[in-house]
Amino acid sequence: MRRPHRLVPLLAAVPFAAALVAGCAGGGGVPGGPAATARPGSPGPGATPSGPAAVRVPGDTWETVDPSAVGLDPAKLEEIAHAAQQGKSNCLLVARDGRIAGEWYFKGSTPTTPQPVFSMTKSLTSTLVGIAQDDGDLRLDDSAATWVPQWKDTPAQAVTVRDLVSNDSGRQWSTTMDYHDLLAAPDKTAFAVALPQDRPPGEVWAYNNSAIQTLEQVLSGATGQEVGDFARERVFEPLGMKDSRMTTDRAGNTLTFIGLQTTCRDAARLGYLMLARGEWNGQRVVSGDWVTEATGRSSTELNAAYGYLWWLNREGVLAQPLAASDISAAGDPTTHHGQLVPTAPVDMYWAIGLGNQILQIDPGSGTVVVRLGSGEARPRPPTFGVADASRVVTEALVAN
Repeated sequence: MRRPHRLVPLLAAVPFAAALVAGCAGGGGVPGGPAATARPGSPGPGATPSGPAAVRVPGDTWETVDPSAVGLDPAKLEEIAHAAQQGKSNCLLVARDGRIAGEWYFKGSTPTTPQPVFSMTKSLTSTLVGIAQDDGDLRLDDSAATWVPQWKDTPAQAVTVRDLVSNDSGRQWSTTMDYHDLLAAPDKTAFAVALPQDRPPGEVWAYNNSAIQTLEQVLSGATGQEVGDFARERVFEPLGMKDSRMTTDRAGNTLTFIGLQTTCRDAARLGYLMLARGEWNGQRVVSGDWVTEATGRSSTELNAAYGYLWWLNREGVLAQPLAASDISAAGDPTTHHGQLVPTAPVDMYWAIGLGNQILQIDPGSGTVVVRLGSGEARPRPPTFGVADASRVVTEALVAN
């Protein structure tokens, strides 16, 4: 039987990611644009994120504050909120210093109205992998076949947990397979596990939903718990995410690639956990080392904009989803050099979901921004993407 875990006190959708990221870029945030605007002292590519020496996290109930009290321009925030409303948003939340500096709800949404956030789920799954590693239940360099016996003595045995969270596992991928067949499968874990290995790990980057769903079997096998229960006990309850839950497929498998339902306020709590490097009110939820590994540097040379299931603003080669069969002798035509939001700080990072579901974390300014909206497969203007969300830092921030 699995040992119980407690918090340890501290001692001192449907289209692929190319459409998703292009839509998220919003107002001018197209990869390959002008050079990044780096704040004084911000780290360069590959550096460890830096943030405030001490991060104040929300209490049991959120405190609200006038934006000017936390160094934000109220008029500029209202302008950004208007853009969010015009961009088909359901809610927008801006927080700094553990307090809400601005909060807007549209189309009947409320602070306690949960909604699907699609691939934002992946960043939560990343955090669960980090917790499992902290517990000693798995290691990133373990073969995933340790918990996926169907892969033993096959080419898939070479796939590590690290490969799965980096999206360079080489597991079979195609648009139809990942965005139709997987979604239609009653047992999504079984479907994902049964797919063949197309390429050796580390050769191809693909935004592979099926590969990430195999983490359901890895996590449940490693921790001895259903992933939804693990998320509730180790993240939702400690952080006070009272309106969040993980959904399952018809076979009862937690959906690790798409299953989170949450609110603007609850998603902001996850942002603060990351901003505080895994600490919550003196308790360790996930290690600071994991936060650094997941968000502080690119996880693969194949895509500078990707950590461990988090989107980064690092400059370099940007990859789009790719089936192995799409690679020609001439090379990979779906990569180019750039940055997700060239005007934003290089250490900013995001959880992003279908239809521009956004959780934005900026370590340098200590701000968290959440935007949730309709789940458009290919967002059409007017919309509100990560470049728009980054304006909270690049335009509305007036004092550090």
